[in-house]
Amino acid sequence: MTDEKFQKLNKIFNPKTIAVIGATDRPGSVGRGLCKNLLEGRKYRRIYFVNPFKEKVFGFKTYPKITDICKEIDLAIIAVPAKIVPKIAKDCAKKRVGGVIIISAGFAEIGKEGRKLQGEVVKILKEKNVPLVGPNCLGIIRPKIKLNATFAPATPQPGEIAFFSQSGALIDSVIDAFADTTLGFSLVVSYGNEAGLTLCDFLEFAWKDKETKVIVLYIEGLKEGRRFFELSKKITRTKPIVVLKGGKSQRAKKAVSSHTGSLAGEKEIFSAAFRQAGIIEVESVEELFDIAKALAWQRKCKNGIGIITNGGGAGVLCADYCEKFGIRLTQISKKTLKVLNASLIMHPAYSRSNPLDIVGDALPDRYKLAINALLSQENIHGLIIIQTLQIMTRPLENAKIIIEAQKKWKNKPIITVFMGGKGVQKAIKLLEKNKIPNYPDPLQAVKAMKALISG
Repeated sequence: MTDEKFQKLNKIFNPKTIAVIGATDRPGSVGRGLCKNLLEGRKYRRIYFVNPFKEKVFGFKTYPKITDICKEIDLAIIAVPAKIVPKIAKDCAKKRVGGVIIISAGFAEIGKEGRKLQGEVVKILKEKNVPLVGPNCLGIIRPKIKLNATFAPATPQPGEIAFFSQSGALIDSVIDAFADTTLGFSLVVSYGNEAGLTLCDFLEFAWKDKETKVIVLYIEGLKEGRRFFELSKKITRTKPIVVLKGGKSQRAKKAVSSHTGSLAGEKEIFSAAFRQAGIIEVESVEELFDIAKALAWQRKCKNGIGIITNGGGAGVLCADYCEKFGIRLTQISKKTLKVLNASLIMHPAYSRSNPLDIVGDALPDRYKLAINALLSQENIHGLIIIQTLQIMTRPLENAKIIIEAQKKWKNKPIITVFMGGKGVQKAIKLLEKNKIPNYPDPLQAVKAMKALISG
């Protein structure tokens, strides 16, 4: 991406002035949601409302047309019926806005007439070199600078994950799911029909973006397949990409064309290309963010890890999953065993092998001894720490011990599996506040660790 193109996209993702065309405070409307979200960030930028039929929206003056605003506009957001979008696009082109987001649906996704209308809008904006996001999209969010140019129900926490999705509704649900967690986003883009800017343009921006550590994608089809895979090969050398591909079944492929007007393609071809490009492919929304969380919060490591558990069954399951996914469990050395055996803290029946079962009555001091002993072993490159909930278990104290160990062993990733419900919630929140990812099931933890293992 050239510096000039980056600056063009930066006008969209870091606008100083925004105009909302179709602004309204009518309950239940898209325009109301947009205005409300944008007003939350009004300390950071100027917001202008455009509506020829209202004098005020949320108590703020409105303008009949965007061309009536005397200030330069970095970003115009259009939320009006599709049939009048070409007229609005002409006004935006005349105003020479920095970029346009078209929220409105009713374009290529509905068939021939919609494609014609979309082509007309694209031509108008292209002639004046105005970048376009959409149409038929939710919009964009940049949490760190309080930019929520969508009608989503909330703004997510700032963080290190860029999330690009063809489905706006999926973004809404993800934002709500993580509202009370510490998982945050650097950038969220619903790109809809990709009539102007494409997924590849957003990938390039995220590649250059200093706030982004991990790129997460929900895709149904690709409009620039070759460019996407060539670009991804370059990006994955420095930033991981995790993808969930929709439209794999025959029935789903039909749904894709009516959703965003895309072609879904063959799943085997996509999966093979993802592997060649270094992209991590997942099978569910839950797995998408399980893995993204680990990649955003933890360091990569070599193969060869340790498992510590106070529950034999959970340890066995974890070992099974490690074997299935090609994760090597390092043999505990004689030196490490000597340290463990010399302590009066360890239970006589502890396993003396990897997984290291420290037995169900383990108190925090036993966890501390086991964690530091295994992390001290040079060829143990990371840990999965499992805690099952017994009457004597002290989750919060165990969490504090793990946090201290992570500070000491910064280059060795730690993933936790604090199993249970209400009794472990405070401990989990503390762990994740300190960027230690926790999962309720050993399988999820193993898949996350697999993503961290280099090579």
